[in-house]
Amino acid sequence: MSIRHSLLALLQDKPRYGYQLRVEFEDRTGSAWPLNIGQVYTTLDRLERDGLVRKDGGDGEGHVIYSITDAGRSEVTGWFQAPVGRGNPPRNELAIKLALAVTIPGVDVAAVIQAQRVASMKALQDYTKSRRDASASQRGADVAWLLVLDSLIFQTEAEVRWLDLCEARMAQLNSRVNP
Repeated sequence: MSIRHSLLALLQDKPRYGYQLRVEFEDRTGSAWPLNIGQVYTTLDRLERDGLVRKDGGDGEGHVIYSITDAGRSEVTGWFQAPVGRGNPPRNELAIKLALAVTIPGVDVAAVIQAQRVASMKALQDYTKSRRDASASQRGADVAWLLVLDSLIFQTEAEVRWLDLCEARMAQLNSRVNP
């Protein structure tokens, strides 16, 4: 996830200080990916160094207000226009866990798969309930949250299907080893 581009996108609306950016990001994404405030300010420092934002002084309460520059607008426009790359897939802890489980003697792979399936189904139920609740609203922030929820639901559904495949592969392997 690009914190850099997310902060620039939020600054297109209006100038803000770091904590406001954090709150706005979490509001718009339903707090699915909480931001560390230190990370926000470190990123703002880099954006300023790169000429993408500038400090507009304070707000009278000690907060430093940041605004986007023309170079920052150009950067965020390019980000919105470019597809998300798939060249380096993110690490998937579950895939790593199962890959190691099948190669380490004594690990009950079926139990690992089942425990994850139970957790994934619970998450799917929670996401679906949240989607029902958010669907009743027409606010822009709720529509944004619906998009995030739909993504989480589809990812979790895919994970459950993948777990089914893992289970089938393990059964196939066991039938070859123990005919």
